[in-house]
Amino acid sequence: MIARKYLYLIALAREKHFGRAAAACHVSSSTLSAAIKDIETELGVTVVERGQQFVGLTAEGRCVLEHAQRLADGVAGLRQELATLRDRLQGRLVIGVIPTALTAVSALTAAFTRRHPQVALEVRSLSTGDILHRLAHFEVDAGIIYLPHQGDQPLVTQPLWVEDHVLLTPRGGPLDGRESIAWAEAADLPLCLLTPDMLNRRTIDETFASVGTRARPTLETNSIVSLLAHVCSGAWSTIIPRSVLEQIGIPGEARVLPLVAPSLAWTTGLATLLQDPPKPLIAALREVAAALPGGLGDGEGHDAPAP
Repeated sequence: MIARKYLYLIALAREKHFGRAAAACHVSSSTLSAAIKDIETELGVTVVERGQQFVGLTAEGRCVLEHAQRLADGVAGLRQELATLRDRLQGRLVIGVIPTALTAVSALTAAFTRRHPQVALEVRSLSTGDILHRLAHFEVDAGIIYLPHQGDQPLVTQPLWVEDHVLLTPRGGPLDGRESIAWAEAADLPLCLLTPDMLNRRTIDETFASVGTRARPTLETNSIVSLLAHVCSGAWSTIIPRSVLEQIGIPGEARVLPLVAPSLAWTTGLATLLQDPPKPLIAALREVAAALPGGLGDGEGHDAPAP
């Protein structure tokens, strides 16, 4: 088993603050500091760059951290296997989800919980970059991202659904009576969109660029709920995946227009680290994903690193 002091190091790297790391580990700051110094004495290297507060890890510290993360992940996998041998899958499964998939992912999590009720699930709203980073550092177990992924680590991916994007616009506006809208025309509307660090936003910007224009949103947010609220205010329109509205419904103050010229579709899927064998919880999640209605989850494949 992994020594507790290495778990303290993982917490420190995650929290980037001695006090917060100690609180997360339910120990005092002095206990955590002593454990880090014990690691340095044991290995004969400096692990933490120290100032008046936490500065970061040294190169040697990052190396120690990577080994500690792999060990901790291995211990978690062992515990899951032992629970499986006792005929009950247990543990905690952390899933990072891009904001545009936070509503649709409930189909996957509900199906998983019905099959494995003793597993606790945690869903975190993260950008694609954060999901890929945290997968690599064993901070999340799985991710829901756009496929194909753009990371540099090999993943096992399973497409879950393919969808288009639509314009959500206030009722009573100039688009009443319209059945669709071209991307080029949508660019001239008062738009609220996701922030540029989101892959969904970059995809939208690329689509506008492909038709020779660009959007100039007057409001940006990293929250889908905030987008919906601002459309309901009557002052903005937005572009969102259709699946968001299929899960929570169309606000009464708004209407939906398909985006055309071009008509595009995006694939959203499950991504997990390529491990042989996979941890029992990961294997179970992949199995549930493959059985989702619609048959999209059964296309498991290995993504090569992005060029």
